[in-house]
Amino acid sequence: MSLHEISTMITVETVEKRYGDVRAVRDIDFSVDSGEVFGLVGPNGAGKTSTLKMIVGLVEPTAGHITVNGLDPSDTGMRETLGYLPEESPLYDEMTPRSYLRFFADLYGVPRPTADERIARALDRLELDVRDRPVGDFSKGMKRKVAIARSLVNDPDVLVYDEPASGLDPATTHTVVEFTRELAEAGKTVLFSAHDLYHVESVCDRVAIVRDGEIAAKGAIEEIRNRHGTVEYRVFTDVPLEATTAVGDRWVTSVSSMDAVDRLRERANEAGGSVVDIRTRESSLEELFLEVTADGDE
Repeated sequence: MSLHEISTMITVETVEKRYGDVRAVRDIDFSVDSGEVFGLVGPNGAGKTSTLKMIVGLVEPTAGHITVNGLDPSDTGMRETLGYLPEESPLYDEMTPRSYLRFFADLYGVPRPTADERIARALDRLELDVRDRPVGDFSKGMKRKVAIARSLVNDPDVLVYDEPASGLDPATTHTVVEFTRELAEAGKTVLFSAHDLYHVESVCDRVAIVRDGEIAAKGAIEEIRNRHGTVEYRVFTDVPLEATTAVGDRWVTSVSSMDAVDRLRERANEAGGSVVDIRTRESSLEELFLEVTADGDE
């Protein structure tokens, strides 16, 4: 079976990492499928970066088992089909984006015509037009785009990004987030950590919320919302009812169940009016994150 035929591209099974007496990662389990965007979210010190470093082979687990593309992270064959972006990604300031990316393509043995095509395509999509000026003159956002392009020069199957949009301006963040989704649509498997929960919610198929080195909740955001979140129904009527609030020429009541909505409908009918609109508000990922990380067990 070829690497591209493996549907589960990353497996993390009961992984633990200790630094002396500190247990930074505790029995973490999750998997990431081909073409999926999977997000690790959690507060600083939760164990996200340690987990990513174990997956890419920079740190050895104390216990547990990890595979990427069906291979152990220490296998050089795995690293040839992996793209990694650390949170802090220093560049060679005296080099230009073009020369810097060609240098890394040469390390992977990518033929120059193929490398130049990949470099141009990535920088075009990331909207980095300056390619022959030393990167030491670049802003943080421009440097981040070069680092992302570097992760793609070997055309990897799996991309592991640690805080890809950390500290970037809103426009650059939007470009990076949209590009992440496009990579998955092109068949790449993307695992990343992030603090910006809005963008995690907008781009991820599934997430794992990490707290104190453990996974507190994981799954599709809707699944986590159903388990940990709340739903609020804002019911608008054309007649005033008890405990309603006037909004223009209508009245609104907030309830938490469809049974309560039905009771409001009956009360409105009895008062000679009706329900004219119902708007649903569900917990955002940020609210779920705060709920899960504040709780004890899942």
